[in-house]
Amino acid sequence: MPAGGGRRRLPQGCRLCWLLCAFTLKLCQAEAPAPAEQLSVGASNLPCWLAEDFAVAEECAPCSRFQAKTTPECGSTGYVEKITCSSSKRNEFKSCRSALMEQHLFWKFEGAIVGVALVFACLVIIRQRQLDRKALEKVRKQIESI
Repeated sequence: MPAGGGRRRLPQGCRLCWLLCAFTLKLCQAEAPAPAEQLSVGASNLPCWLAEDFAVAEECAPCSRFQAKTTPECGSTGYVEKITCSSSKRNEFKSCRSALMEQHLFWKFEGAIVGVALVFACLVIIRQRQLDRKALEKVRKQIESI
């Protein structure tokens, strides 16, 4: 009798498919919308700028060292702006993207692309020279054999 005790096993691909289906089902259940009573409780935890109109009190500026440690909004971009919500009159911080930061990131990206292009251009030139040398050597051998 086989080691499985007569029990038939699914092929490896089928098992992976079932595992993927079970994982997807778990994710769908985890992301299911909450009932209305839970949403009303969670709405008070949302920042006011998501639910209300707001005015910018202080423009986007880099976070200080103290703000970086104490304000969670500074974590994602390193820049923060102070806003005032119109209905609740609350002052809050909102993460923002600075034009100067975007410009620096753009030029870093452009520099990296130019660097990669130069490296590959050099590789193409080197390879072309190797192939030219091989072709000349082949022609030289053919001429010598005549």
